[in-house]
Amino acid sequence: MSAARPFTVLRTVAALAALPLLLTACGYGSDAEDDPTRAEVAADAKKLSASEVKIGYFPNLTHATALIGVQEGLLQKELGGTTIKASTFNAGPSEIEALNAGSIDIGWIGPSPSVNGYTKSAGKNLRIISGSASGGVKLVVNPATIKTLDDLNGKKIATPQLGNTQDVAFLHWIAEQGWKVDAQSGKGDVSVVRTENKITPDAYRSGSVDGAWVPEPTASKLVADGAKVLLDESEIWPDKKFVITNIIVSQTFLEEHPDVVEAVLRGSVKTNAWINANPDEAKASANKALEKLSGKALPDEVLDPAWESITFLDDPLASTLDAQAAHAVSAGLLEKPDLKGIYDLEPLNKVLGAVGRPAVDDAGLGVR
Repeated sequence: MSAARPFTVLRTVAALAALPLLLTACGYGSDAEDDPTRAEVAADAKKLSASEVKIGYFPNLTHATALIGVQEGLLQKELGGTTIKASTFNAGPSEIEALNAGSIDIGWIGPSPSVNGYTKSAGKNLRIISGSASGGVKLVVNPATIKTLDDLNGKKIATPQLGNTQDVAFLHWIAEQGWKVDAQSGKGDVSVVRTENKITPDAYRSGSVDGAWVPEPTASKLVADGAKVLLDESEIWPDKKFVITNIIVSQTFLEEHPDVVEAVLRGSVKTNAWINANPDEAKASANKALEKLSGKALPDEVLDPAWESITFLDDPLASTLDAQAAHAVSAGLLEKPDLKGIYDLEPLNKVLGAVGRPAVDDAGLGVR
């Protein structure tokens, strides 16, 4: 999957109405839940222009910036007396709905629902304001039946959902191998079986699928059940980086409370810096947050390899989002949408400049 191939600027969105399941996040459901984690706020702490900021994210390792930023108080510290109300989501569409409804102001979310939310509103409801994570997606297979990539021909491989980020990536990779698959049905030289991540381990154990192209920690859960990593998706991207988690904001909230948005971004940047400087502590913190939210921590044999495959960074890797959208177009899942204006990186670049770091690029898809 080469992002070096030239991609045309994406223009129309007609297919989205006909394909309501497309470009969604890998999910475990759709209901929002309050995150019980609350950082202490000093009584005399100064409020910013809003008394509260409502943020959303997934209880997932690829959203560890938010998990850790909330749990360790790193986001709250930058917000002063402006309090955080945090909610967690298990699927991209529900988080986009919450953003549209004003139930959240800022969210951590994957690239495909970001594109979907932007295009379905004709560019009027959200902006991507930062990156958060790269990587964390693997092709894992049954080593008894699949020993090389060529052995995938004729096999059944799970992806989380029709048109989601991993489904699009796998369909594009299949096409690059010269194999044919009908994107809608998943039938062809390789059978693409759309299976929710929470069900995929059972499907693998039962033999219903021979492997899966999935995000972490599902990939490492399969490995713990005897699967083998055949391909890490990062290996097929230039510089081994591709966006898996963005930060989005309601355009209305960005216009009305730029100081709050900037404070959240300062907290995110500082959280990512802490994660990268203290990887073991950060991994433990993320797992503790997951345990609070789900009632169960990840075991070390799942947590360790999953964490190792994710890179936490502030660059939104905009060219890779453009490429991912183009892959959906080439797979026949999406007509070319116009992504011009999906990014507003000025607040992030202000934050980065204040700590002596270079600006990040919007790949020509910014508002300015």
